[in-house]
Amino acid sequence: MRLNDLYPFPEERKERKRIGRGSGSGWGCTAGKGNKGQNARAGGPKRPGFEGGQMPLARRLPKRGFKNALFKTVCVPLNLGRVAETFAGQAEITLDDIYAAGLCKAGATVKILGEGELSAAVTIEAHRFSAQAKAKIEAAGGSAKALEG
Repeated sequence: MRLNDLYPFPEERKERKRIGRGSGSGWGCTAGKGNKGQNARAGGPKRPGFEGGQMPLARRLPKRGFKNALFKTVCVPLNLGRVAETFAGQAEITLDDIYAAGLCKAGATVKILGEGELSAAVTIEAHRFSAQAKAKIEAAGGSAKALEG
């Protein structure tokens, strides 16, 4: 027995549409593309925004302002409660520990947010901290170590 012998059975599988294989198939002649025109030809239809050689709208309109998307830094938010729950009983939490626990992808910029409670004194290492998170960590007797990056 092979994987292709298992369910769904061959008679229950949908066969692919074989276009351009004669008029008996129901998809012969124009192969479902209609009669003539650009979209019936090979290489058509054209890309979105193409206006037949006319200057496209996206290029006719003036460009204004400053786009900073290339230089935007995206932080992965982590709540203090989740970090405390994951590393319960640990005195020092490094960035490598956070990556290893799978709380975020390795190499991501991490920001600790203040939602949740912290019971023990903990030293937490991350790229950024919210003011509320920093206050809660210091109130519990720990310290927030902010890294560059």
